[in-house]
Amino acid sequence: MNDEADREPARDPQDLARLLVSREQAGDAEGMVALYEPDAILDIGGGQLARGRDAIRAFYAELVAAGQRFELGDQRPAIVNGDLALTSTRLRNGTVTVEIAHRQGDGTWLWAIDQPSILP
Repeated sequence: MNDEADREPARDPQDLARLLVSREQAGDAEGMVALYEPDAILDIGGGQLARGRDAIRAFYAELVAAGQRFELGDQRPAIVNGDLALTSTRLRNGTVTVEIAHRQGDGTWLWAIDQPSILP
């Protein structure tokens, strides 16, 4: 799964969370990064933002190396407005994630903004 050509694209904004979790569980940090637009922003906690794929790659590579394991939570239905979608998931511990996805020219979806924890 480490070859980008073999990775399943997100054909619906709802696919992004599932793909992120499955790639993280497989230790595929590069595949995780491929779910983000080149200039995406990821809130990495502590008031810090990872801006762009290089910074997001560094964050996820460290997370995967540390053995962190994601679980797919209760995904809320995406709210789609044209080429933008608001996605959100409530995890078992009560944490809520919120993301903005953007439809690409080929019809697939990538995250532009990701805030993985808005509620403790």
